[in-house]
Amino acid sequence: MKRILSLALTAVLGLSMLVGCSPKSDDPGADGETPSALTERYTTAINSARDEEMNNIVPVINEEEDDDASYILSLIGLTPEDMTAYALAISPMNVKAYGIAVIRPAADKEETVKTALQTFIDTQKTNFETYLADQYEIANAAQLETLEDGTIIMVMSEDHEQIFNSIKASLEQG
Repeated sequence: MKRILSLALTAVLGLSMLVGCSPKSDDPGADGETPSALTERYTTAINSARDEEMNNIVPVINEEEDDDASYILSLIGLTPEDMTAYALAISPMNVKAYGIAVIRPAADKEETVKTALQTFIDTQKTNFETYLADQYEIANAAQLETLEDGTIIMVMSEDHEQIFNSIKASLEQG
């Protein structure tokens, strides 16, 4: 009898551990949108704000399984656990100050995300300050803002105002 009870308890404990280790759910957040729906909206907003050439040169990364995801995430100092949903178009080479990020931070991670993105901007400014003056100006003019729904947008590129406004308008329209 003790053996059956201990086996049953072990099975329950094992199942509870598996549930605790399961991947992020796709349950709707407070705004009713699932992380996958947000990711799709973010990706569409970035791609719509840029021309076809930039969409091909610097593609959007929006999931951990993307080939360059781990490198790009380390470049901006974030992990998938810091974000509920994200779409990133970051130049992996340090010859151009270019980065676009649209991120819904995970619970209690807003400051972590904002600090990481501001650090990325500051690093780009430092990298280009004495190297390429035109790229320094692009990095220096980068925009970082949190929308009312908690989405954080960072745009560092030529025509940053136009791209930023296009992404923001797209996301606010829903």
